[in-house]
Amino acid sequence: MAQSVSHRRACGWLDGARPGAAYACGVFRRSKSADDADAQTPTTAKPEGSGASAGKGHATPKRRDAEAARKTALKVPADPKAAKRAMRERDRVARAEQREAMMRGDERALPQRDRGPARAFVRQWVDSRRLIAEFFLPLVVLVLIFTLIPNEMLRFYASISWYAILLVVIVDLTVTGLRLSRALKAQFPDKADRKGAVFYGIMRAMQIRRLRVPLPQVKAGGAPVPPKKPRTR
Repeated sequence: MAQSVSHRRACGWLDGARPGAAYACGVFRRSKSADDADAQTPTTAKPEGSGASAGKGHATPKRRDAEAARKTALKVPADPKAAKRAMRERDRVARAEQREAMMRGDERALPQRDRGPARAFVRQWVDSRRLIAEFFLPLVVLVLIFTLIPNEMLRFYASISWYAILLVVIVDLTVTGLRLSRALKAQFPDKADRKGAVFYGIMRAMQIRRLRVPLPQVKAGGAPVPPKKPRTR
């Protein structure tokens, strides 16, 4: 009974309020159970500093600190002259390793003209044969020396030798090109794979064996070249 009277007083029934207001109070007034539930619901406070900084977890390093950390990771000396010397030494070692890999025929270190299975096959095919064309340059130098001697007879024979050497080398390269072309067709049926390979083989055949790049991996006759022993100081 006391609860009913207090409810009426809260809605204004006992104070002379309008019936419409009393009806609205009775319909839209929050129930006691809802008020108790709101009172029992805990409120979670938003932590301070939330956002990008909270997810990052650390402050952004300064530029000089980042540069110092990078130099420390690269082991760069603080002295500018020492740093330049260390950089030159690293470049020298890198170039030496690159050249060594290229000379032994590593595909990753070779120039574009020497890459591919067709080029590797041509090098193997040419290096496994003793060709007359590889002596062309030494013979030309020898003939040139004889032409400089003040002797008419030696100059005459040197001129004849020059034409004879040139003719023999042309014949040898022609035969070598035909044989290499047949070997390439049998090994690589696709014409695109062997494009320019015959000319590549002819140019390699004219080079002195010791000056070929990459170095021959087989001897004349097909035997593999033994690996070089490391130099001991």
